Amino acid sequence: MIKNVVYDDFQRTVSEVLVCNRSVLDVLAKTQEANARLNRAVIKTVTSCGCLRINARKKEIPPEATLADLRHLLESHLAGEMCEECREAVENAIGRCLFYLAALCHLLDLNLDDIVTKEQKQLRILGIYNLA
Repeated sequence: MIKNVVYDDFQRTVSEVLVCNRSVLDVLAKTQEANARLNRAVIKTVTSCGCLRINARKKEIPPEATLADLRHLLESHLAGEMCEECREAVENAIGRCLFYLAALCHLLDLNLDDIVTKEQKQLRILGIYNLA
């Protein structure tokens, strides 16, 4: 499989700008912080802006449903569409999560592209049986 230069280039850039948070402990803490900010950005689309709504209820799955049927029976519970302001906030938060993920890969001498490729291969093999 051909290497994805975007992942490699991104990881290299992160490693070059990673100055203050070179400790794995700092990066782990920043990863959690970035994830919390992402969760908050998504929550704000519902609670502050209102461009998205969450309509959640108990999942009704017919007893005869197969695993393949679940894709069509289960839903995201989201209604609406993110406004530009919320979209930008969520994208920025995801970007920070990716930054610290790449930083962690760099510190642990792991290759982000290899990890994504391996995960994608496993997803293709397991298909709907992945249950991720």
